[in-house]
Amino acid sequence: MFKKILIANRGEIACRVIKTARKMGIKTVAVYSDADREAMHVRMADEAVRIGPPPSAQSYLLIDAIVDACRKTGAEAVHPGYGFLSERTAFAGALEKAGIIFIGPKPHAITAMGDKIASKRLAAAAGVNTIPGYTDIIRDSAHAVEVARDIGYPVMLKASAGGGGKGMRVARNDAECRDGFERASSEAQASFGDSRVFAEKYIEEPRHIEIQVLADAHGNTLYLNERECSIQRRHQKVIEEAPSPFLDAKTRKAMGEQAVSLAKAVQYESAGTVEFVVDQQRNFYFLEMNTRLQVEHPVTELVTGLDLVELMIRVAAGEKLPMTQKDVQLKGWAMEARVYAEDPFRNFLPSIGRLVRCQPPAEGAHVRVDTGVEEGSEVSMFYDPMIAKLITSGDTRDEAITHMVNALDEYVIRGVAHNISFLNALIQLPRFKEGRMSTNLIAEEYPDGFHAADVPRENPALFAVMAAVVNRKFLDRAALVSGQLPSHERIVGDDYVVIVNKESHKVVVKPSGKGWLVTHEGRKYSVATSWKFGEPLLYADIDGRSACFQVERLASRYRISHRGAQVDAQVLTPRGAELSRHMLVKAPPNLSKFLLSPMPGLLVRLAVKAGQEVKAGEEICVVEAMKMENRLCALDDVTIAKVLVTQGQSLVVDQPIVEFK
Repeated sequence: MFKKILIANRGEIACRVIKTARKMGIKTVAVYSDADREAMHVRMADEAVRIGPPPSAQSYLLIDAIVDACRKTGAEAVHPGYGFLSERTAFAGALEKAGIIFIGPKPHAITAMGDKIASKRLAAAAGVNTIPGYTDIIRDSAHAVEVARDIGYPVMLKASAGGGGKGMRVARNDAECRDGFERASSEAQASFGDSRVFAEKYIEEPRHIEIQVLADAHGNTLYLNERECSIQRRHQKVIEEAPSPFLDAKTRKAMGEQAVSLAKAVQYESAGTVEFVVDQQRNFYFLEMNTRLQVEHPVTELVTGLDLVELMIRVAAGEKLPMTQKDVQLKGWAMEARVYAEDPFRNFLPSIGRLVRCQPPAEGAHVRVDTGVEEGSEVSMFYDPMIAKLITSGDTRDEAITHMVNALDEYVIRGVAHNISFLNALIQLPRFKEGRMSTNLIAEEYPDGFHAADVPRENPALFAVMAAVVNRKFLDRAALVSGQLPSHERIVGDDYVVIVNKESHKVVVKPSGKGWLVTHEGRKYSVATSWKFGEPLLYADIDGRSACFQVERLASRYRISHRGAQVDAQVLTPRGAELSRHMLVKAPPNLSKFLLSPMPGLLVRLAVKAGQEVKAGEEICVVEAMKMENRLCALDDVTIAKVLVTQGQSLVVDQPIVEFK
């Protein structure tokens, strides 16, 4: 077994690998860019080596720098994690040449599966079901239309070297095909340095289900059952689970055996994932093979009881797999939600900044948190804005969902925007709870984007009730101030008006035993809580039912969060509420004559100039953010008064791009 390994990655996956290596008694080496010099993975590792400035291309993607770090520290092997260099043949080859073990498949397998066109041909030859399509390179947009017509709309245009949802477009007609080819080709070139695009039939109402495979160098290959990854936004996975609520035993076995056939065809060693698209009749078709550890691997670990990172390390060290196919068990249910620093109410705009407060839910029998950040960490503009992977488990799917909803309630994040409201809303969708899902679910449920009104509120009155209770506790404490004149002590009343979203709620709060008796619009609630001032989480017993709320005091208001919903409540006396109706409200500035950048990014194309008339639907500019191109088009016929930026300029969120007349 190795004595020391280097982790060629950062963030949560680097921390995840370090934990297993530590458990195995293996020393670890972290690498870091200047932006990550104080990062959690750097402090967790036994040694750390600086490899360059913040941009990935100048640090985490530098093969020579990582090989050199291995030589300096004496690391015998490298775990690549996911992303960065994990699926680069050149990296695996460079390590092999330097006599360093790559904890992953051999270079030939990475090459075979790294090209989507070549991998489809190999899969078909290995007897794996493939989607009808055109696997040669599409020359231009006119050729794309010709190919699409032969296949039959709708078609999916995909970058040959693609991954992570980049370089993919669905086309349902000739116009969408031409534009989709240009966008997919451009994104592919920007993301992978390879503009090649191919086409395949787009499966309606598809599910994305993947099979985890594991193979050693002694001819043993097996599958660890499936993961359901259909909940996606713009081809990026949001929630994953194992097993799939859709598969039956027969389909699971057939998919697993085909995945094993493909792995054997490329002499695969290590952990890998074969992804399939599955239609509503349970017909399944090969999508691609990821020759690395998947982001969502924890759900497989929880339902099989296996440590995939440990098995990868043991296979790389030449050991045989310690189990056979019949030993693979499937116990209970597991679910993973990706917690990101992004604002779901602003079209999922990435959020950067410092985590001024970060308190994950307590880990235990049913909750696991894989993270690479902590309170005080900075979410950088240079890398993926993932905060954590929140994983829950239970004996049944309903139990895993219940634990997930409760854990999301308990996840405290301040300083950056986050997607917990969105995750909570998804988990509570009837379609999700019933297992009726496809990769189109998010687009169908939120066709106009995600808004505050989309967050379900099981009982809106609870927010007013809890705001009134918290306010009463503050007032009761204030009434204890020393030095009050006899017979003029402060008296705290019982009657309040709670203003939530401009709506007034009449609430009466009276002490009752060890808690409070709260009357809201005639309905009585018994509330007991041991909450102390300054704690972000308020656990309460409400009419015998436990609930968790997040509480913040903001000047004269209280911010209450529960089940993904968040309200700002103002608690006043009846007289104060009467007077508040006369307070002036400052009107926000009128920005309707400006096109604002919806995200931080690079202005890669500016299609207009001052004085130009632009028709509704015509392109004004293209902003690239996180390697995705975003076209900004005119909503109405307009005339450009001023152009306020230049092509190639880096933009911040809400920066004015053009002014209209």
